Amino acid sequence: MVVHVTKDDCPVIFHDDFILSRDNYGTVFEERITDLRVSEFLCYGPQKEAGKHGNALLRKTKDGKIVEWNVETDDFLCTLEEAFLSVEPSLGFNVELKFDDHIVYDQDYFIHVLQVVLQVFFLTNGGTEIFYDVRRNSLEEAIKVCLEGGLQGIVSEVKGVFRNPGAVPKIKDSKLSLLTYGKLNNVAEAVYMQHLMGIDGVIVDLVKEITESISDLMKPSNDEEENSVDSAKSKPKFTEQELSFLLKLIPELIQI
Repeated sequence: MVVHVTKDDCPVIFHDDFILSRDNYGTVFEERITDLRVSEFLCYGPQKEAGKHGNALLRKTKDGKIVEWNVETDDFLCTLEEAFLSVEPSLGFNVELKFDDHIVYDQDYFIHVLQVVLQVFFLTNGGTEIFYDVRRNSLEEAIKVCLEGGLQGIVSEVKGVFRNPGAVPKIKDSKLSLLTYGKLNNVAEAVYMQHLMGIDGVIVDLVKEITESISDLMKPSNDEEENSVDSAKSKPKFTEQELSFLLKLIPELIQI
């Protein structure tokens, strides 16, 4: 989840840096989350109170188009505290902190404060997009950032890992953890492949569905189950040679 801090110092959850809306005259406008008070932020979108309508929410596509906020399932905006209090205590949180690209922050201070209570990971696209800052352009650069900054690991776009599977043992040899995110993580077979590669964790949208599918894939099979027509999906079996071939093939199949 992506966390911002509002003008009155309240951590809230919202993916983008700006919130887009439309006023009563149909004019589209945007406001930076950090410029809003928490009460103003919570006035957008669906509301907790029955019958109450919030300010319209819009979204901007990658090509700059402004479109309606149409999703299959929606809910009201919330603070980070509300999220912590509303979920099972056993659930883990991957909190992405948003920083302004045009402000130079005191890296040592942030790392010191965060690592008192949290594991800090470096977020990267793994080379699937190219940025001016070279540290964001490859898993190898991400390793350098982690080792120089004393971070605990890397969170990469899964395509970046599949395109460069040779980076996984390098990350492990550096005593760093590796997690992934991306649309492919909603495909059970892609997640299971990462398990075989030694990746430590995945960030997914379909938590329940992927958890159940992976549990089925990892169940130890027996002869009766293998011979049964109605048996659940059995665990795929790969020889070292087959796994090596797959790791060489996958980068060729993954397109940016």
